[in-house]
Amino acid sequence: MADNTDKVAENVPGPYYCDYSCIACHLCVDTAPENFKMNDDDSNAYVYKQPETDEEIELCEEALDLCPVNAIGNDG
Repeated sequence: MADNTDKVAENVPGPYYCDYSCIACHLCVDTAPENFKMNDDDSNAYVYKQPETDEEIELCEEALDLCPVNAIGNDG
């Protein structure tokens, strides 16, 4: 489970976030590109836009479920 005390600095405020256990596999970016990006040095993913539609929520949940290191959290 993602650690909400270790959030990647670039995350925008809101329920979804990535923490620093991210291994930069790009899976979340590929799954939900409207919501996840890689940071400038490509070392971590982060949430750059919180989901606003049912489809975006579904894709963010899919990314959370598929994350191989459980680096995505949802505090909502």
